[in-house]
Amino acid sequence: MKAYQKTALELFEFYQTTERGGLSESDIPKRQQEYGKNEIQETGGRAWWMLFLKQFKSTLILILFLAAVISLFTGHEVDAYLIVAVILINTFIGFLQEWKAEKAVASLKSYLKTSAKVIRDGVKKTVAAAELVPGDIIILEEGDSIPADARLFLAKNLRAIEAPLTGESLPVNKLAIDLPEELPLADRKNTVYKGTFISGGYGRAIVTGTGMKTALGEIAHSLDSIKHGLTNFQKKTNELARQMGFIALISALTLFTVAYFIRKQSLDETLMIAIAALVSSIPEGLPAVLAIVLAIGAHNMSKQNAIVREFSATETLGAVTTIITDKTGTLTQNTLTVRKVMVSGETPWEISGEGWSPIGNFHREGNITEIENQPTLQALLRVAAFSNNSDIRHDTESDTYQLVGDPTEGALLALARKGGVFPKKQTHCVKVDDLPFSATLKMRATLIQNGAHKEIFVIGAPERILDHCTSVAYKNTIVHFEESVKEEMRKQIEQWSGDAMRVIALAKKETVTSHDQLKEQDVNALTFLGIAGMIDPPRPDVKEAVDACHKAGIRVIMATGDHINTGIAIAKATHIISENDHSSYLGLTETQLQQLDEKEFEKAIMETRVFARLTPQMKLRIATTLQAKGELIAMTGDGVNDAPALKKADVGVAMGIMGTDVARDAAQVVLADDNFSTIVKAIQEGRVVFNNVRQTSFFLLTTNFSEVVTLLSAIFMGLPIPLTATQILWLNLVTDGTCTTTMATEKGHGDELEQAPMNPKEKILNKSVIPFLLINAVLMATLTLSVFNYYLPEGIEKARTAAFVVIAFCQLFNMFNMRSIRHSAFTIGLFSNKWVNIGLIISITIQVMIIEIPFFAELFHFNPISFIEFLVFAALASSILWMGELYKVLYHLRYGKKM
Repeated sequence: MKAYQKTALELFEFYQTTERGGLSESDIPKRQQEYGKNEIQETGGRAWWMLFLKQFKSTLILILFLAAVISLFTGHEVDAYLIVAVILINTFIGFLQEWKAEKAVASLKSYLKTSAKVIRDGVKKTVAAAELVPGDIIILEEGDSIPADARLFLAKNLRAIEAPLTGESLPVNKLAIDLPEELPLADRKNTVYKGTFISGGYGRAIVTGTGMKTALGEIAHSLDSIKHGLTNFQKKTNELARQMGFIALISALTLFTVAYFIRKQSLDETLMIAIAALVSSIPEGLPAVLAIVLAIGAHNMSKQNAIVREFSATETLGAVTTIITDKTGTLTQNTLTVRKVMVSGETPWEISGEGWSPIGNFHREGNITEIENQPTLQALLRVAAFSNNSDIRHDTESDTYQLVGDPTEGALLALARKGGVFPKKQTHCVKVDDLPFSATLKMRATLIQNGAHKEIFVIGAPERILDHCTSVAYKNTIVHFEESVKEEMRKQIEQWSGDAMRVIALAKKETVTSHDQLKEQDVNALTFLGIAGMIDPPRPDVKEAVDACHKAGIRVIMATGDHINTGIAIAKATHIISENDHSSYLGLTETQLQQLDEKEFEKAIMETRVFARLTPQMKLRIATTLQAKGELIAMTGDGVNDAPALKKADVGVAMGIMGTDVARDAAQVVLADDNFSTIVKAIQEGRVVFNNVRQTSFFLLTTNFSEVVTLLSAIFMGLPIPLTATQILWLNLVTDGTCTTTMATEKGHGDELEQAPMNPKEKILNKSVIPFLLINAVLMATLTLSVFNYYLPEGIEKARTAAFVVIAFCQLFNMFNMRSIRHSAFTIGLFSNKWVNIGLIISITIQVMIIEIPFFAELFHFNPISFIEFLVFAALASSILWMGELYKVLYHLRYGKKM
């Protein structure tokens, strides 16, 4: 049943309710059982146990499980238990971060905890919105959040803000009329929707949809059919895991073949060699360290007001190539602000100040002007203050100002306060009656008792007010409103509108009426006072943030529910559109997009800066098209209509303050301050995370590959294996683990936003770094094998101890190499990371302990090493650092760029 096409009487009969009596309380439990609670079900499946199990969906984890199983079945229980411990640590880190993010998002949710005013058993009462059922009669007043979908049967100048559902930021007129024909949601004037707000007027309605049976619920349900797919980070780490798994398998099989079939070694000895190769090839600490890198990145982002819900989104943000951003509240301040005021015969004033604050000045030619001796302007400010039902409240604790009511009226009220006009202080003026704004009148009129006489104050659409004015306040006098003067005013209005301003005209009328009721026919023969131009101004730091995106090779696109001209004007003000941009696709509406064929559509999507008046389906199509073109996109949004595209995007970014629960549940990142600049800070942090992921991965790959080369070389040279499986596991878990954990704390080096985004298709292990890694690995293996061979005459345990110490020191020097692939270790400061320094001390201390303490020495089959030998081994291992520095210099000279 389409409720908007039914008459109110038909709905009363269908739901067995009445206009005055409403439902009976005794009916409510039965209806709640039939229809369910008035709640939107979360689509993400974010229970704690699901978050925990999700951490096991990793190729690296599966490979580690395989290594643990093989170790267990071959009698190496200690190795197996250590690997399982690594797996559990990794999953716990990932689970803990995502669970903390869920709690942070939950603290932002207040949307579904609203109350509703209903009539039940003929009595007006307030109930929890979740308890509403179809057939309930709800009362709607200014400032109310609409608790359910409902068909109006009474509407007095009712207006609703439906931006969360449709993207339209301006109030929509609502009427208690019959609409028998098929209409899109945005044109159903007789219906109000869950999740939207009443901005003015009064109404009563019968609830026709609750919970998932609302328009909001239908969109939430549709998200289940949208598959987000693997993130960029998951794809890359899975590819890396496949590469490492392949190397591990080939290494183990090669060693097994050589040792068993060629060298004719025993099966037990051969299996020990193969397991050592398998363990050395798999970076057991990689999943854990990647989780730590992401956790640190997510923590740093949360300090920048970006709450990460999906763990891997921290790295994916760093690879973003395109940002599709909402306008209202993200690029702009979400506060209509009067920027210009003009009265007839005067130069316009420019108004300073931000938001709803009463702090601001009136300027001309850059200078502050006094306005006390401007009677026409003073009259205009009084009209702005009194023809107004909104209120601006000051929160003294946070020193912020919050609007209750219509944004346009709020902007005029803030203007009046900046001019020193506060209605509560002007006790001689009393509001007698009010004629709210309506779709037909397009004006708001207020009857004022001003001392002994009455006045009518009027605000509204300029054309309507100009038509109703017969006189004008000109040079402190009242004169006849000549048509030529009106035409000049129209030109000024047109100019301001072209600058994306919303223009409101103000007028008044002194009346001798004795009655206290204002009628529509009273609003005539007005005296024109002037016009006010208002705009939702850009946030102060957005322009610099957009410039930073352009410098970083990131394209910024605006998607707005507002008029295309408004979007283009804000895009120019925020540098999304540059001054020299003459593209034929600066801005397009959905209607224009629908007229393009597929080829033209793709071209437009790749070139357009501003999209306006988009449906959820079109937003989804734009996101899909960009992804098909190889773009990695971050999509911002706050409304229910944004949710499908948020889920489809590589990184969905929802607003924490203005956002709906459906949008937040569909997103991977939530902005606690709704600020575009926060996205850019998160992207910068994401690039730091990306660099740390690469650097820790390269460190582990280098050290693990050096172990493989060492084992392979020893077998082919006919030598015993230089390191046992237990010793290799210790190196991989403890030595490497200490290094990579501290490397995960590496901060940015200041040039993250000066580089182009990494190609989303480029692998972590790519051809540009493979030579660097191979040279390091081969050098480490050469040093280890040389020392092992040198000490072999002194016994196998002594030789293995020496080899162990050398490769451990090589790893420590390699840690300094890998702190930055792009920069010299000395340029960034060799000891500038205190956590790396602490890790270095801890690692050296542990190595000495397991060699010198008898219990550990016996467990690992170590022989004592002298202090001089330690120093010699450290000096040999330092060549890893010098080789790394030389390679970075030569690479820069050869290719003219850094790695």
